[in-house]
Amino acid sequence: MTTDSATREPDSTGGPVGRDAVVAAVLEHAADLFAERGPAATSIRDIADRAGVNHGLVFRHLGAKDQLVGAVLNHLAADTAVQIESGHRFSPGDPMLRRHWTVLARAILDGYPVGELQQQFPAVERIVEVARTKQPDDRSAALAAANIAALALGWQLFEPFLRGATGLQDVSESEIRSGIDAAAALILGAPPTS
Repeated sequence: MTTDSATREPDSTGGPVGRDAVVAAVLEHAADLFAERGPAATSIRDIADRAGVNHGLVFRHLGAKDQLVGAVLNHLAADTAVQIESGHRFSPGDPMLRRHWTVLARAILDGYPVGELQQQFPAVERIVEVARTKQPDDRSAALAAANIAALALGWQLFEPFLRGATGLQDVSESEIRSGIDAAAALILGAPPTS
């Protein structure tokens, strides 16, 4: 008798059972590990161990490392898109974007072709939408959005350096987020210069 893999009880190891549960666990744990270490320093076996699955299942359901990185980026982008669609108001320094942007930044630094691997960029698309209401044309809006994304990613990547180099060790996270938001507002509101 065949049972639906989505309804079977977990196996004796307590790990996820069924394709959907395995993929969900792998994507979540891979995202955490990529945020902690970066994709290059994280093995498929590390991800499988943390997710409680056999590493062969990672390959079977998600493919090789490049495909897995793309799947994680798309998973995080889909989570962001759900938040945007539910009316969550993101700002460039929003903590809800932190894990996604950290994984994105680490993947870029590790040499992964993020622009090819990730299919959608909902946070940046949302910034472009807002920029279109404040900029004279689509190109200016896209440039403003790119500058805001660069600002947010820069803080994501270089926060310890930026704090130390500028004497901002005692500045709170909320002050940094407010500063990013204020700079983003300036970028959005400033007309492009020739």
